[in-house]
Amino acid sequence: KKSDVPGDMARADIKPKSMHRAKTWSDDVENLYRFQQAGYRDEVEYKQVKQVDVVECWPETGFIKKLQRRDNTFYYYNKQRECEDKDVPKVKVYVY
Repeated sequence: KKSDVPGDMARADIKPKSMHRAKTWSDDVENLYRFQQAGYRDEVEYKQVKQVDVVECWPETGFIKKLQRRDNTFYYYNKQRECEDKDVPKVKVYVY
């Protein structure tokens, strides 16, 4: 699954217009959960900070496979869902 964030948007210093919390689990919420665990808002901020064009994803599920934290250590994620129902309301969904 390819990223939904255009390359030029990832390079500019884009700030979100608003934020709301996730109500139900979805593939997008799962990936946001993984970015936020690693210390980023979302894919846009990750690409700005780490200067990467692509984020490694599992081909089977499209979920993020590996993220580099700000301290340069790595988080590795499973193919299946990791964001439990109790964690869904903690996920912040940013609107640009």
